[in-house]
Amino acid sequence: MQSKPTLHATRPRQPPPLSPYKVSFKCQPKSPLQFFLLTSAAQYTSSMTKLVALLLLSLLAYAAVASTEMQQREAQQCQLRKISTSKPSHRMRSQGGVTEIWDPEEDQFQCAGFAPMRDTIQTNSLSLPKFFSAPRLVYIEQGRGVMGVSYPGCPETYHNDQQFSRDRGQGQRGMSGDQHQKVHRIRRGDVIPVPAGAAHWCYNDGNEELIAVSVLDLNNQANQLDQNLRGFMLAGGHSSHGQERYERASRRYAGQSERSHEETFQNIFRGFDEELMAEAFNVPRETVRRMRQDNNRGLIVKCREDMRIMSPDQEEEEQSESSPQNGLEETFCNMKIKQNIELQREADVYTKQGGRINIANQQKLPILQFIDMSAERGHLMPNALYTPHWSMTDNRVVYALRGELNAQVVDERGNTIMNERVRQGDMFVIPQFYATLMRAGNNGFEWVAFKSSSQPMKSPMAGSISVMRAMPIDVISNAYQISPREAEQLKMNRDPQSMLLSPTRTSS
Repeated sequence: MQSKPTLHATRPRQPPPLSPYKVSFKCQPKSPLQFFLLTSAAQYTSSMTKLVALLLLSLLAYAAVASTEMQQREAQQCQLRKISTSKPSHRMRSQGGVTEIWDPEEDQFQCAGFAPMRDTIQTNSLSLPKFFSAPRLVYIEQGRGVMGVSYPGCPETYHNDQQFSRDRGQGQRGMSGDQHQKVHRIRRGDVIPVPAGAAHWCYNDGNEELIAVSVLDLNNQANQLDQNLRGFMLAGGHSSHGQERYERASRRYAGQSERSHEETFQNIFRGFDEELMAEAFNVPRETVRRMRQDNNRGLIVKCREDMRIMSPDQEEEEQSESSPQNGLEETFCNMKIKQNIELQREADVYTKQGGRINIANQQKLPILQFIDMSAERGHLMPNALYTPHWSMTDNRVVYALRGELNAQVVDERGNTIMNERVRQGDMFVIPQFYATLMRAGNNGFEWVAFKSSSQPMKSPMAGSISVMRAMPIDVISNAYQISPREAEQLKMNRDPQSMLLSPTRTSS
């Protein structure tokens, strides 16, 4: 019987449903060269000289060694000996804000395939249009604004028939109107998924800085390149000759790669011929020159005056999103693209003295199934515990919003690879299947977690839905060599609490 080919995957998980903008998947045998050489050697042994057969077999052995070494290198990516809290390693200053990047080559991020970022957008500033080679999940930590995500083939459903002037205040004749794809009001607590290759932008029209934390899943099936962070700018960009464009953070890991992101986030229009661009857009060459320039403004620019973007009021948009879905909601172009996970009344897990958890998964936000990611927003009360558990479906990266946390992570050998105090602004990875236990400090703890599955699943060890509750008392008694009474206490003492456990003793 013919054996099935082994699929190449950096992370063993089910592929997401086929996206409308995705046309192919990686589905190739690990070593087609080995198959070819082996077949050829068997064929030629009977019809050619032994010398040719020996040569083919030697090449086969070389290919096998190379394949084995490659598999070992891939396997070593997740052999973590220590996980530590991490701060951004690169800081890019722009005219209208700051972009900070965690180093994706750091061991824990390379294991999970994550590339975290944080954008701080000043008032009346625009984060320029861009797209990435991997899906991006964004969480709004602070502020409010307007965001647009463009999908190829979707109609321009927003129309403004009123005339307006492109050069207001200069008396020039205005244009007949504007039409564009749907834009979205965003605010603190919103989660916004951005598919790989989808152009997007963000404008801060609020009264405070807009802070957006995001994670790119470089291991995602949609990214068929490699694990390098690739940002394609449609405007602006960072000049490689600018002074202090990239500031190395003082806190660097020993032996960490010094590879700069200086070649990333460049204006892609700079690479095209100016005359061909002018012909393609049917505009004067001077317009093309302006499109190609970055003018040292960076990735976030300050707008000369308030932008007039056609969008519904926030109250109207929220009412529309909360209404029952109809036939139009089933099309990709009209899918809901945000979910607020800040609201206490919509908590998915709640314990009065333990805290709450809000989840954004594919049931609540169907578009998440196309990027195969999800998010969790948590709030632990002072000294409360997040029950010991492991994730069955995903890698997670945890970002600390407020407070302090004692986080412990244990690997399959029973080694404690993390036992640290987590503070505001810190980030750390919890790999799939690694057991985790977290306890809040005296002032509580708040976090947001980004996950590499659109339908995440945990297996808790303590509480009303834990593995202990699922086992017979005799199994527990014999497994730990304790009395049936002690086994019953181990099984039942946290009833009816599930994931978040109220404190039974004061934190030391």
